[in-house]
Amino acid sequence: APPRWLSTDLRDGNQAIVDPMDSAKKRRFFELLVEIGVKEIEVGFPSAGATEFDFIRGLVDSGTIPHDVVVQVLTQSRADLIRTSFDSLDGVHAAVVHMYNAVSPAWRDIVFRMSQQEVRQIAVDGAKIMRDEAAARPRTDWRFQYSPETFSTAELDFSIEVCEAVMDVLQPTAERPIIINLPATVEAATPNIYADQIEYFCRNLPNRDAAIISLHTHNDRGTGVAAAELGLMAGADRVEGCLFGNGERTGNCCLVTVALNLYTQGIDPGLDFSDIDRVIETV
Repeated sequence: APPRWLSTDLRDGNQAIVDPMDSAKKRRFFELLVEIGVKEIEVGFPSAGATEFDFIRGLVDSGTIPHDVVVQVLTQSRADLIRTSFDSLDGVHAAVVHMYNAVSPAWRDIVFRMSQQEVRQIAVDGAKIMRDEAAARPRTDWRFQYSPETFSTAELDFSIEVCEAVMDVLQPTAERPIIINLPATVEAATPNIYADQIEYFCRNLPNRDAAIISLHTHNDRGTGVAAAELGLMAGADRVEGCLFGNGERTGNCCLVTVALNLYTQGIDPGLDFSDIDRVIETV
């Protein structure tokens, strides 16, 4: 079966791009993603600034988002940023709030100068704010996503511990699962190593049936597609990336390549690239 697909093409706000997309370009891109059948779209980083926030509010207020499409926003685990993210989506029919914080030794020791337990607490505190903000806005079907950022260079058991702590706060179920995103924030090893990490995580995460395991690969070694494909074989459920991989530093997983490769396995990816030239032209 094909994975669930998430496009991160519209995630300009956390990239500090010199010439980011304006709202008109973002709207064109959003409409293309809807047309080819992407059902989960990360529409921005609303706490990054007015351009991102206003674009997202425009989608919500204009009724542009189809009812079968779930939009997603990205936020660091900081109280003010999480609350701004919920404000950007207030009134939408359904949305995913995607929260992250780095967990690897390099970030703990050099950036945060914190212990494992202090870093774990950052995730727990953010999860509590997400829970409370969602409860205050009951008209929306809120869904939660958590990323132990720098997963690929962190201790596996610590990543599991942090994700379990977030799940304890948000109380997901098999009927209403949390999305756990496992990013190769820096692609520091060959794809089979990433797949081994995914398999270990899937086998050892408590309450696994209440979690959608999502992949977010990068292209530092040029093997983001291979890492995503092997990660799916290792037990993951969802793939995050950009249509042609043009995003975030070294590039994200190329969704077009992964989707078209599925045909070689006799699997319909569920995305329509029959007019690929127009997709290329728009991107």
